[in-house]
Amino acid sequence: MADGFKGKRMQKILVTGGGGFIGRNLAEGLKEQYQVYAPSRYELDLLDTEKTAQYLEEHSFDTVIHCANTNNTRINKENVNPYDILYGNLRMYWNLARCSQLYKKLYYFGSGAEFDTQHYIPNMSEGYFGTHIPQDAYGFSKYIMNQSARKSENIYNLRLFGVYGKYEEWNRRFISNNMCRILRGFPISIYQDMEFDYLYIDDLRRLMIWYIEHTPEYHDYNVCTGSAVRLSKIADLIGQRCGRGFPVRIRQGGDKLPYTGDNTRLLAEIGEFTFTDLTGGIERLWEYYLNEYHTNAGFRKQLEMYSFGE
Repeated sequence: MADGFKGKRMQKILVTGGGGFIGRNLAEGLKEQYQVYAPSRYELDLLDTEKTAQYLEEHSFDTVIHCANTNNTRINKENVNPYDILYGNLRMYWNLARCSQLYKKLYYFGSGAEFDTQHYIPNMSEGYFGTHIPQDAYGFSKYIMNQSARKSENIYNLRLFGVYGKYEEWNRRFISNNMCRILRGFPISIYQDMEFDYLYIDDLRRLMIWYIEHTPEYHDYNVCTGSAVRLSKIADLIGQRCGRGFPVRIRQGGDKLPYTGDNTRLLAEIGEFTFTDLTGGIERLWEYYLNEYHTNAGFRKQLEMYSFGE
């Protein structure tokens, strides 16, 4: 156990979606302090009501961290069925929520999309929730889940905006995608500039330790840095660290609506917290990709076969 946890019972933590970006990082990062279970979808099918209840009853978890997610950005947009997104997210959530007596706390990761993508404003606070009802299936599913969490006794929504780090889907995530473009010799690319709030994945792990060890006062929190940075600025930082003079190409003029959150509620409760600055996070992520490129033949082959649209 880590020093701060010696002499304490090791809590049992369930991480759903352990094969995904956030779930995999949390399962790896929490295992020294806690007894972590990260079953595959074959070991725990969250769409199966009875099997989910049976699994929870058998293990008596202290905390459930629900990372499993159905997101339309992972699907070929030409074949997106909004019903599948809505059904998948809500069924997984309710199969866990209906068993709330079988664990002490459940945390799930919401999204800024709950505020409705068509009505984003700078630094959206928790109080902005409900001003608009999301038009898209993904945002609407998260909207419904937050309504439920706010009325629950032990379910909490940790609302994410942008998160980056190792294991993220490099073929579609802005920071990782541009690092991989550079590895292939392509210029840095931005579809359209905007203000964004990016949280480094290791900061999310550190925040989760606080949430595991404490019972929060509220049932939804914006989990973000509270700092807005333009994508063009992030591109410059990537270029300075790993671009070797690569140009930055912005494909469409103007700005998209900002995607940023107010983290006043978060910091008021957890106290002082130092977020990883973008320069440091980019440095660490670039070292990860460099190592993968030079040591992982499978990853290198994926890059070579992938079309970056050039």
